[in-house]
Amino acid sequence: MNSRNFATARVLAATAFAGTAFADDITVDNTAFASSKTRAEVQAELAQFKQAGTSPWSIQYNPLKSFKSTASRAEVTAQYIASRDTVNALTGEDSGSTFLAQHRVRNTGTTLAAR
Repeated sequence: MNSRNFATARVLAATAFAGTAFADDITVDNTAFASSKTRAEVQAELAQFKQAGTSPWSIQYNPLKSFKSTASRAEVTAQYIASRDTVNALTGEDSGSTFLAQHRVRNTGTTLAAR
């Protein structure tokens, strides 16, 4: 009986010390939404999307279904063999830091962004 009273007292103490917590929702945006499209335009886009049948959320979605390669198997194999040392260095334990430091390209001129 003594342990039962102790358990009850423990539950009552936990309940008494537990405060009410209110979570603040920081995602609330009180600015009004202004759509740039009409309801008919949105519904037309949805119908076009459904008609296309290429939903990436579909179980049957296969982006490679209509893929046609222009390179031969031998060309792809040669490209792989040529790049595997570089890929191995860039995906190594140091994330390619040593490789990039050793193969740094020196800038010989000034390059400016233009239209």
